[in-house]
Amino acid sequence: MKYSRIILAAAISLAATSAAWADIKVGVVLSETGPAASLGIPEKKTVELFPKDIAGQKMDYIFMNDGSDPTSAVKAAKKLIDEDKVDVIIGSSITPNSLAMVDVVGGAKVPNISLAAGRNIVFPVEGNRLWVFNTPQTTGLMARAVVKNMAQNKFKTVAYIGFDDAYGQDWYNNFAKECEAAGIKIVANESYNRTATSVTGQALHILTAKPQAVLIGASGTPAVLPERTLKQVGYKGQIYQTHGVANPDFLRVCGSDCNGTILPVSPGVVAAQLPPDSPIKQSAMRYADAYDKAYGKNQLSQFSANAWDAGTLLEHAIPIALKKAQPSDVVAFRAALRDAIEGLKNVAGADGIYNMSPTDHNGLDDRAVAMVRIENGAWKMLK
Repeated sequence: MKYSRIILAAAISLAATSAAWADIKVGVVLSETGPAASLGIPEKKTVELFPKDIAGQKMDYIFMNDGSDPTSAVKAAKKLIDEDKVDVIIGSSITPNSLAMVDVVGGAKVPNISLAAGRNIVFPVEGNRLWVFNTPQTTGLMARAVVKNMAQNKFKTVAYIGFDDAYGQDWYNNFAKECEAAGIKIVANESYNRTATSVTGQALHILTAKPQAVLIGASGTPAVLPERTLKQVGYKGQIYQTHGVANPDFLRVCGSDCNGTILPVSPGVVAAQLPPDSPIKQSAMRYADAYDKAYGKNQLSQFSANAWDAGTLLEHAIPIALKKAQPSDVVAFRAALRDAIEGLKNVAGADGIYNMSPTDHNGLDDRAVAMVRIENGAWKMLK
């Protein structure tokens, strides 16, 4: 009898220890194929660099490819939550997919760190958005930077062409708001599908409107089409892109057609060009050095930086969450992790310095913006 009690006590002790040290499961939903593949591929490569343990807890990363499709993103999120019992989800890569996931993660009370830039993914922080955060600079923040540059160049008339989806509409809404405040008139507003093969009609409409500058609200390699077409129909004004194109694939596909283009990017993309006194220099170089070492030079992108910062937030939040709950209690740990992310202050990453709050689940400010010009297939930081 005494021997049985000892065995039972040992078994209970072992079970308790195993439960306390349960793995932390991170679901990762990325657009590894489809129109947004040039975003999802570097994001996956970045997550593969994440630490295998944090605060003594083993980290399990479970990858799902949504194929750049919102419906697939929802299915992937549901599987990760219902079957894999993940503690947190990173992704998706693009705004339409992330917006589609909001009700899924919020309804299940699972914290989600989106890698997409749509401002309406996280604002306003209410309802199911209470469980959603994102790492990229929002469209609102970047639109303000673009319009500021337009005003500095004394442009008074501009045009817009962007995706006919949530990303393109979000960019137009924020761009229009900033233009109105700056006294800049939008003389043309065009849209196109991510999979379109021609935008000649839209380009000709813009050409007829005679804007001094054009903003292209698109992401990845599909953003090349309107830029190339505008130049083919004879447009001579200044072209702007969004941070949604800041990757080597865009530069490669666009080639010389994109020389002179201006856009806002993550400081991490131009980490080596940041001034020594930049508050982001050290954290941006940490990202750049790690990515360069793993994948070679000239491979940095907005999207790998976004993914890197999702890992940075988890590295800071997990030790805090573990003080309140253990992964063995999935419901409690999910809530503790959400609260920990929301409370993070002065966390320096590749994109900027994060100060989260109950009303701000992005946490970045103007320090998170670097304006660049494309020169001979490279990003040249503007002073």
